[in-house]
Amino acid sequence: MAAAVTALATSVGLMAVAQAEAAPGCRVDYKVAGQWAGGFSANVSVTNLGDRVDGWRLVWTWPSGQQVTQAWNATVTSSGSQATASNVGYNAVIATGASVSFGFNGSWTGANTAPSSFALNGVTCDGGTTTTTTTTTTNPVPGNAMEQVAAMQPGWNLGNSLDATGSDETSWGNPRITEALLDNVKAQGFKSIRIPVTWGQHQGGAPGYTIEAAYLDRVKEVVGWALADGFHVMLNIHHDSWQWISAMPTDHAGVLARYNATWTQLAAAFRDASPKLVFESVNEPQFTGVDAARGDQLLHELNTSFRDIVRRSGGNNAARLLVLPTLHTSGDQARLDALATSITGYRDPNLVATIHNYGYWPFSVNVAGGTRFDATAQKDLTDTFDRAHATFVARGVPVVLGEYGLLGFDRHTGTIQQGEKLKFFEYLGHYARTKNITTMLWDNGQHFGRTSFQWSDPELIAQIKSSWTTRSGTASADQVFSARSSAVTAKTLTLNLNGTSFAGLSQGSTELARGADYTVSGDQLTLTASAMTRLSGSRAYGTNAVLHARFSQGVPWRINLITHDTPVLGNATGTTSSFRIPTGFRGDLLATMEAKYADGTNAGPHNWTSFKEFDRTFAPDYAGSATTLTSDFFAEVNDNARVTLTFHYWSGARVTYFVTRSGSTVTGTTG
Repeated sequence: MAAAVTALATSVGLMAVAQAEAAPGCRVDYKVAGQWAGGFSANVSVTNLGDRVDGWRLVWTWPSGQQVTQAWNATVTSSGSQATASNVGYNAVIATGASVSFGFNGSWTGANTAPSSFALNGVTCDGGTTTTTTTTTTNPVPGNAMEQVAAMQPGWNLGNSLDATGSDETSWGNPRITEALLDNVKAQGFKSIRIPVTWGQHQGGAPGYTIEAAYLDRVKEVVGWALADGFHVMLNIHHDSWQWISAMPTDHAGVLARYNATWTQLAAAFRDASPKLVFESVNEPQFTGVDAARGDQLLHELNTSFRDIVRRSGGNNAARLLVLPTLHTSGDQARLDALATSITGYRDPNLVATIHNYGYWPFSVNVAGGTRFDATAQKDLTDTFDRAHATFVARGVPVVLGEYGLLGFDRHTGTIQQGEKLKFFEYLGHYARTKNITTMLWDNGQHFGRTSFQWSDPELIAQIKSSWTTRSGTASADQVFSARSSAVTAKTLTLNLNGTSFAGLSQGSTELARGADYTVSGDQLTLTASAMTRLSGSRAYGTNAVLHARFSQGVPWRINLITHDTPVLGNATGTTSSFRIPTGFRGDLLATMEAKYADGTNAGPHNWTSFKEFDRTFAPDYAGSATTLTSDFFAEVNDNARVTLTFHYWSGARVTYFVTRSGSTVTGTTG
């Protein structure tokens, strides 16, 4: 979004023949408070200079075909280019000399020219139009939710600290939060920080559910540090969602009383905090034993109560940005529609919708053969963001992607192959940007070191940061395999140019020669046989050379040249709690594993698919020359039934192996 927006102020004076239902004099002030690509926010004030008005309608014509998408303090309807704003129950009367105000969000294409005239109850307001220009400040005016959410991009989650469910913020393995951590996160370019907080273990009992003073003070301290650093801060109720809020279907009164007590205390504690502090009603809301429709109803109750409590508390809370989730923070259309209905009914311009996204599930955890960020995984992402944009953003309600990542990261970031992982994050950042969705990276300590202040995967964060502003070129793979048992041949990769152009190929500081070392034809990058021979050197198993393809923008794409032969497995015995297959990987890398019984049916967990979940049921141990099968895998394997395992490697090789479980004993054979 542009740093500056144009504010149009129109003052129209009326001197006209009096009519029975209209004031003989009025003034209309129309101001564009904020404008962004395809959208804007406007405030309108009508001042009565004549007789008392009891019930009003203000009519104007859009000169540039604009449309009102959301309104507050008035009911706004449209017919072609004509818009009509009518009073709501509480502001029907405009006394002499008094004013009434309303606001709206709108859409525009091509131009956003201010209306030149207005009519109040049928009487035209004739007068001059003046135009002024203002500059957006770092604290957008209340009511400009879209602009404030845009200023929150990009965001970062302080995960697994204050949201830990143990005795304190270190109970899930992260160190105590420091000012230095937040300073360093800020230095990484993040504009907002989501601070998840679990309150339940720090609360007293009914009826007050009093939050421990020391814990509340600690949260206030961390929030204060973040605000002092210039962050926009999102504060929420986090794992309480599954700890006690989920019991609402069977303990409706108790849960609602505790929820209300919690937010009443938080609203009071942060009443006068900076407008850059944002409240999120609840993280990933869920309710035990009910269907989604009933879940939507219960969430509506919580969101309504949350909004009412915060708004009534006054101070900066009267106009503070409030973030409301869908059920399960799902991006499914039915869940988005349910939240949209709630937001429309609240008639509150300072509301934000939030969802989470961890990718297409088979790809996100590497199960069911979901080893690649393919067309299916990409469509899952684009469909979700398209739905969120159409349901909310296009109608003037901003959207925050409160968490994003890959679910396989819960174990470690190696669950997903590196190149496929990078393609996912490159595309997510790009597509969210095109849909005006603010993104907040989930980081539970595995990405940015809480004391080292270093990224555990510099390649990943470089791709994420690049996606905030531009696109990067990628390729069909970041690995090129050559079998040592065969002659060296030319190798071809398909480039994903993503709107860039190919700029060159290098090995370290050495530029490779186009034509001699490689050729580019359209999106096909071919490494010549002579270059492959030279770069592979002695052809030891493993990575022999690392190349980088550069593009006209974004970050380079790393390409590993790998020498391999088909892996060799060995016979083994072990137990269901510890079973290791001796494996000579011979430079190859494990992609996935299938498991089937002799009759062809699927074996092991997730028996709807033959492809098992990477790391949770099997894992390579390259340093130990073994492939492990986990207790989770054997827990769902039939006793004394031989299972055929097919190991798929990134080179394209496949190797078959057989295991039989007998009680807690496991036998593995190659034939």
